[in-house]
Amino acid sequence: MARTRAVDFEEKQRALLHEAAAVFAEAGMEKASMAQIARAASVSKALLYHYYPGKDALIFAIIHTHLAELDTAIAEADRPDLPPEDRLRHLVWTVLQKYRGADNEHKVQFNAMNALSEEQKASIQEIERRIVRRFASVLREINPDLDTPERPLLMPVTMSLFGMMNWVYMWFRDGGRISRKDYAEVATTLILAGIRAVK
Repeated sequence: MARTRAVDFEEKQRALLHEAAAVFAEAGMEKASMAQIARAASVSKALLYHYYPGKDALIFAIIHTHLAELDTAIAEADRPDLPPEDRLRHLVWTVLQKYRGADNEHKVQFNAMNALSEEQKASIQEIERRIVRRFASVLREINPDLDTPERPLLMPVTMSLFGMMNWVYMWFRDGGRISRKDYAEVATTLILAGIRAVK
């Protein structure tokens, strides 16, 4: 008889994926074992294999869940009614809030894509592109000249902003002299001050 899902399945699944991301981040994608992950998540290996038949399925679930939740948070937080500068500021802050506690998921996302099938990669890239397009549309509104055939700078500028947000886990520590909110303002200001000078 097939297992039925517990009422708190999604909460337990998210916790399992979070623990698995920590194991992958510490041990590496190749060395981490399903047994290690089961121990870290306090579940049986049989249960882990029931939901994730292998490491590739688990890695995909970690990355896909992380990005899907980020995409949803950004969509819910977006305020097209705001002036574009304020809209951008709000979106950057939303991303950096959502990144809180997700350092290990970041590491898996950046280091484990090669473990995925082409179909899995395409699914993840679809979410990534949707997120990037939302930010690019705001930046285009602020400076339409970024998006011209002669100087197609919209994507380089957009990805520069993502570079500031995505790599913050490498150095930022909550509780330090600069708060997450402070850094969100710094990143947004750098883009807003520079975007008008880009020609």
